[in-house]
Amino acid sequence: MAKFISILLVVFFLFETATQAKKMKVEKPYSYEQLEQDLEKIQKKYKRHIEIKSIGTTHFGKNIWGIKIGKGKKNIVLIGAHHGREWLTSALLMKMLESYAEAYQGSGKIGFTSTNILNEVSIWFIPMLNPDGVNIQQNNMTGFPAMHIQRLLIMNEGLNHFERWKANGMGIDLNRQYPAGWKGLNQEPGEPSYKFYKGKKPLEAKEVIALTKFIKEINPSIAIAYHTAGREIFWNYKNGKYLKRDYKVAKKVANLTGYKLAKPDPDAVGGGFTDWFITTYHRPAMTIEISYLVGETSPPLAVLKKEWERNKYVGLKLAKEARKIDEKNHNGSFSRES
Repeated sequence: MAKFISILLVVFFLFETATQAKKMKVEKPYSYEQLEQDLEKIQKKYKRHIEIKSIGTTHFGKNIWGIKIGKGKKNIVLIGAHHGREWLTSALLMKMLESYAEAYQGSGKIGFTSTNILNEVSIWFIPMLNPDGVNIQQNNMTGFPAMHIQRLLIMNEGLNHFERWKANGMGIDLNRQYPAGWKGLNQEPGEPSYKFYKGKKPLEAKEVIALTKFIKEINPSIAIAYHTAGREIFWNYKNGKYLKRDYKVAKKVANLTGYKLAKPDPDAVGGGFTDWFITTYHRPAMTIEISYLVGETSPPLAVLKKEWERNKYVGLKLAKEARKIDEKNHNGSFSRES
């Protein structure tokens, strides 16, 4: 009997080892190329439970991938890497996607948390909105014309290392491209740059055009933009009569992650994705800053494990909150059932 149990334990260990070996591993800065490789593996493994589509392309032709998990008619959306140096958010969202897909197809639970909510509310992941910017930040210039590489050097103030790069491939800061409050943003820099250039007009960058069209298509109940860094949640921008509702949702995420809630700024200008979503759809949206502050660079890969532990239940928690949001007429009010 003892020998039989020992054999079972060995078989179980080998199965667990094989299963773990198939999971995505992040052992170096998370790149667009690794994202596509991981998506191919995830598609093969969980094809009955996920949908993958390109929501558009960058100026240099890279696909902006969207991945849906769940069968629900309602949606929420989680977006990573608005900024080139924030690829850690892409790795985090891909880990969340894979973990949810594995649980949804298998045990139905992550820890003690059920994934059954995905039968009612689907989660859309856009792990890397700015793949051109990520490639530049990682000094991968493959696919950029030689003449444009020279322009990138000028945008980077002559520096040939790009670790501080935030903008897209055209030197536009994607999170300063949305109509809400765009006119009030500082005009400096007045030309393409590694950070802060807001463009000649809102909705100029191809990535932002693609995302706003996609948001209109899926009509999400809640929208999240992951950024780095500071372990802080920004949730308030002209929320109006929905202030208390949105605070309650943000507070639940703060309790899950241990991140602090940013204090409302009455003089906030805007121009960011969540500013636009809140004022357009009147529904909850948050900018979630992961990792401790690191200055003008990407956070170290070593913090991913801790940030994952903080964020692993965020998607499922927000899916549950989405059940309470009424999307009719874009008013974003709580339904009578809540």
